[in-house]
Amino acid sequence: MGKPYSIDLRERISVFVARGGSRREAARHFAVSVSTAVRIAAQAAERGTLAPLRLGRPPGGGKLAPYMEFLIEIVEAVPDIALTELAAALAAEHGVRVHPSSISRALTRAGITYKKSRSRPRSAPGPRSAPSAPIGPGTPSRACARSRTG
Repeated sequence: MGKPYSIDLRERISVFVARGGSRREAARHFAVSVSTAVRIAAQAAERGTLAPLRLGRPPGGGKLAPYMEFLIEIVEAVPDIALTELAAALAAEHGVRVHPSSISRALTRAGITYKKSRSRPRSAPGPRSAPSAPIGPGTPSRACARSRTG
């Protein structure tokens, strides 16, 4: 995301226009785009301040803000509920369809996170394949055998 022009530059453009210069002349003189000079001059006339507006999205809870109590209530009742189940419950109860990752971000902002506890059994390791031939002191390793043929 871009950065706003400095207050100093904004003031110089505003003073240039206030002294009778056109906005296009101000843009050429200060090496900014015409639209920037027009916006800065209009901002000084309309708002009376040259401070840049806030960048980014406006603060707020978003689509899920009205339903946070509902989501938190379900999570407290069933702590290990899946995000897809939460999304389905929200759609069934309130008719709001959202992606499970949106629910995850909203719950994280609310301070609710889920970590597996140490009391749960660990998942079993995946299947492992056995070496095709025993590797011993007189047998070259697979890496060495491959490097000789390649």
